[in-house]
Amino acid sequence: MPQDDAGSHDHYFSARPASAGDLRSIAVRIAGREVEVDVAAGVFSPGGIDKGTRVLLAEVPVPPVGDLLDLGCGWGPLSLTMASQCPEARVWAVDVNERALDLVRRNAARLGLDNVRAVTPDEVPDDVRFSAVWSNPPIRVGKAVLHEMLGRWLPRLAPDAEAWLVVQKNLGADSLARWISDELALPVGREASSKGFRILRVSAPA
Repeated sequence: MPQDDAGSHDHYFSARPASAGDLRSIAVRIAGREVEVDVAAGVFSPGGIDKGTRVLLAEVPVPPVGDLLDLGCGWGPLSLTMASQCPEARVWAVDVNERALDLVRRNAARLGLDNVRAVTPDEVPDDVRFSAVWSNPPIRVGKAVLHEMLGRWLPRLAPDAEAWLVVQKNLGADSLARWISDELALPVGREASSKGFRILRVSAPA
């Protein structure tokens, strides 16, 4: 449920799993290989990998082992990349949209990735700490919802771990960086800028 210019800007908070007739297969490039994935209306960017996510994937390093979080997973481009690049890791694909989670499960199975767990936020065990967080967060849901979401998940980074966020510059990337630094007391670096997006790196203390 990220932000971008690809597809609708609905908030997608109540979509049910897609029926077989709603599904559509598209070709995308995941972790360097061409694959087919299922998408559906009612989930962010059903036409393919959106611009913001592509910018993030171009900048983010290969994730470490451990528990990895794709926050606001949509149909799963970040989760599938994490799981492909790091098969020994456990990837948590988290979204409030049941249709998105259903698509991630379908796509992970289709690509033979058995290390993906597609779950709602409350289904992640409280004791899990993340070696990395990747997210194209849903800026358009408003600051209150966005801050609540990031305030819940970024403090769950493991020591020395990093979160990588992609945010449109004109939708408040710099103000979000200041909020994370001031309110969550986590160091934030502005790592890259490309195609109207900024990449933020959030570091957990040692």
